[in-house]
Amino acid sequence: MNRPPRTRLARRAVPAISILLLGTMVAACDRSSGSSGANPTQNASATEVALTVTSNAISGGKNAAEADWYANYVIPKFTEAQKAKGVNVTLKFQPSGVDDEQYKAKMALDLKSKSGADVIALDGIWVGEFADAGYIKPLADVVGPNVTSWDGWAQIPKAVQANASYNDKVYGVPGGTDGRVLYYNKKLFQQAGLPADWKPASWQEILDAGAKLKAVSGVVPIQINAGTAMGEATTMQGALDLLVGTGAEIYQDGKWQGNTQNTRDVLGFYKQLLDQGLMDKNFQQAAKGRDESFAAFAANKIGILLEGDYFWRSVINPDKGSAPMATRDADVGYAQIPAKAKGAGVGGQDLVSMSGGGGTFLNPNTKFPQQAWELIQFIYSPDAIKAALAGSARITARQDVNKEVLSKDPLLSLISEKVLPITRYRPGLAVYPQVSQALQQATADIVSGKSVDDAAATYQGAVEKVAGGADKVQKS
Repeated sequence: MNRPPRTRLARRAVPAISILLLGTMVAACDRSSGSSGANPTQNASATEVALTVTSNAISGGKNAAEADWYANYVIPKFTEAQKAKGVNVTLKFQPSGVDDEQYKAKMALDLKSKSGADVIALDGIWVGEFADAGYIKPLADVVGPNVTSWDGWAQIPKAVQANASYNDKVYGVPGGTDGRVLYYNKKLFQQAGLPADWKPASWQEILDAGAKLKAVSGVVPIQINAGTAMGEATTMQGALDLLVGTGAEIYQDGKWQGNTQNTRDVLGFYKQLLDQGLMDKNFQQAAKGRDESFAAFAANKIGILLEGDYFWRSVINPDKGSAPMATRDADVGYAQIPAKAKGAGVGGQDLVSMSGGGGTFLNPNTKFPQQAWELIQFIYSPDAIKAALAGSARITARQDVNKEVLSKDPLLSLISEKVLPITRYRPGLAVYPQVSQALQQATADIVSGKSVDDAAATYQGAVEKVAGGADKVQKS
C-alpha cells in the first residue's frame, strides 16, 4: 500500500500456493453480485457525513508514520476544512498491520461483501485484478465526470497515473513511487579511463564500460540482478528494465511476453555479461546475494549497478544507510538506463525505467462518493503530502511537490524530472507474480550455464501453464 509517507519498492515473491488461493478467491467472485457503483449524486449535499479510510498501517507497528499522519494530520485538518464549508464530517482511520497478502485478502472480502472503508489504499499491482472482479470501479463511474477537473492531475505524469489505472481508465490516485537508474563508481571509472559524467546510449556502451572496468584489479564490472534468490528484485531491478529497453512490456495487447525476440534479447544480454566475465554469478546465486552486492558496491568493488532510488536513500546513505558510503555524493554517479539501442525502447524511447508504487481508491459502495473524493483530493494535496514526508526527501506522484522537497537531492530530482515521465509499471493482474517467478527462473538458467534458446523455451512453457494456455502468451 502506498501512501504519501512511503514508497513501495519491488514486491517480494509470494509463495505460489498463496497466489493461487487468493487468485481463485478473487476470480471466483460472481461479477453480477458486485455493486454497480455508487450513485455519484448520492448524499452530495449532506451536511452530516461519516467516512472511513484504511491502509496497511498501524501506530506503533507496520508503517507507523503513515498511521500517525492520518491521526495527527489528515483527520483533524480535513474535518476542519469541511466544517468551514458547513459540513460536519466524522472521519475514522481503520488501521491494519499485517502481511501485504493478508491485507489484500481482507480488502477483497470487504469489497466483495459491499462493505469496508470508503477510501482504500491498494498496491498498484492489484488494480487490474480488483477491477476485473468488480471490486473497484473507474473514478468517473463513482464520482462522475467532474473527477477530471481536479487540478492535481496536471501535476502527476501520465506514466505515473498508469499505476492506478487499468484498460485506459483511471481507478484511483497514485501515491509515492520510485525509479531505477544505473549507479556507477566514479573512482573506479577514473581508474578505468571512463568519463565521470557517463551517459550510456545503448547496451553495447554498458558492455564497453564493463570491459574497461574488468582491467581494474578486484572489481566486478557490472551487477544487474538475476536468478531466483533475489525474487522480485531480479524482475524489477533487472529483467523488466532490460525488456522495456527492447521495446516490449511483460504484458501487452492482452498477452504475456513469452519466447519472443525481446525475451531472448534480455537473456542474451545476461549471457554476454557472464561470458565476457563482466558479472559475478555468485551474487545472483547466494541467498543474500543482493545485500552482498550492496556491500561490495559500498566497498568500491562494483563498477556499475542497476537499482532503484532506495539504493541511494537507504542503502548507501552516508548517515543512515545499511551499507553507508561516506563519500557517496562525491564518488557515486548515476545515469538513466538506455534502451538496447537508440529508439529501441518501449514507445520508441531512448531511455527506460521501471517503477513501483500504489495509490488510493474509492469503494464503489460508499454512501458519500463526493465527500470521499474530496478526502482523496485532500490526501494528495501538496500540504498533506509534505506533512506526510515530515522533512524527508522522497519521490511522490506530484511533480510540484517533488520540485520543492527534492531540490537539494540531484539523484531524486533526476528521477522525478526525467525518469517518471518515461517509466513503466508492472501489470496489475493476478497471475503476474507467477510470470515474474518464471522470468526469474529464466535468468537463473542463464546464470547456471543454459543457452538462451533453452532458457527461453522453458520460460515459454512455464508462462503458458500459469497464464492458462498458449493463446495467452506471445511467441515469435
